[in-house]
Amino acid sequence: MKKKSFGICTIEAPCKINLHLSVGKKRGDGFHSIESIFATLALSDTLRFEVGGQEGEIRLFTNWETSAEEIPDDKNLVLRAVSIFREQTGFKKGLIVRLDKRIPLGAGLGGGSSDAAAALLALNLLSGAAFPISRLAAMAAALGSDVPFFLTGGTAFVSGRGEKVESVKSPEGLWVVLVKPPFASDTASAYRLLDRLRDQGIIEENRAISSETLLHAMSENSEKWPFYNDFLPAFQCREHSEFAANYIGILDSLHNSGASFVGISGSGSCCFCIFCTKIKAEKAAERFQEEGNTAILTFFLAHRANPVLE
Repeated sequence: MKKKSFGICTIEAPCKINLHLSVGKKRGDGFHSIESIFATLALSDTLRFEVGGQEGEIRLFTNWETSAEEIPDDKNLVLRAVSIFREQTGFKKGLIVRLDKRIPLGAGLGGGSSDAAAALLALNLLSGAAFPISRLAAMAAALGSDVPFFLTGGTAFVSGRGEKVESVKSPEGLWVVLVKPPFASDTASAYRLLDRLRDQGIIEENRAISSETLLHAMSENSEKWPFYNDFLPAFQCREHSEFAANYIGILDSLHNSGASFVGISGSGSCCFCIFCTKIKAEKAAERFQEEGNTAILTFFLAHRANPVLE
């Protein structure tokens, strides 16, 4: 019996938040060591890969459901993921790619990294390469620190520079409101600010919480979570952060919303709050939207979405 050939693969690429983010000193390789709890959410981009066109060619069409931005080809992680996959596998068929973009840029939600991981997973299936996740993880690490996590998704304790991923049980029965202010945060600039303020003694490093304590806390009520984000003191420093007043105002509003936990994701600019009931979350999202921010109601995902062949 002839094996059926597929020419289209569609996959969801979920965003993430950092429930906890501890940032160490800059390493010799230029990266910072981190200890973090990543968690994927239902808010996602969608990628559709179709075989077609000239051999070795790729045509990428982006449908912006958030504000449209031009991303240079050399910084476009979907194109880079296709390139590294071709190099590793010899897969040369032409590709037509549609990206429906819903995850805001410059928000600390990992949208670009998730798109890259989704591209690797889709191509692995569409090409018939059938690499194990460990092989894809090596490609993912070359694309960016957050990309390996998105190969499995769900919730995980992430360490090293992001390449060490230990899956843990995802929170259940909770609602998340993402609050994206009307400005973006550049990751490299945020790390430089954090390093400079620490070197000048303006802010101090938080005392590290052991991984055992962090993982145990995941089973606790969200009101008792001891999590923090090391970027937060830097962003709230009025003399050194141009957006300090914005962050302080948003976070004060989040704390007064009745949320069980409030945080900031990655290196910003998206803040988030956790609710135990959908009704409270919906009311908070509506109010934050009225205050001029982008507010999105969502929830935790237990695992990544699987690519679908057509």
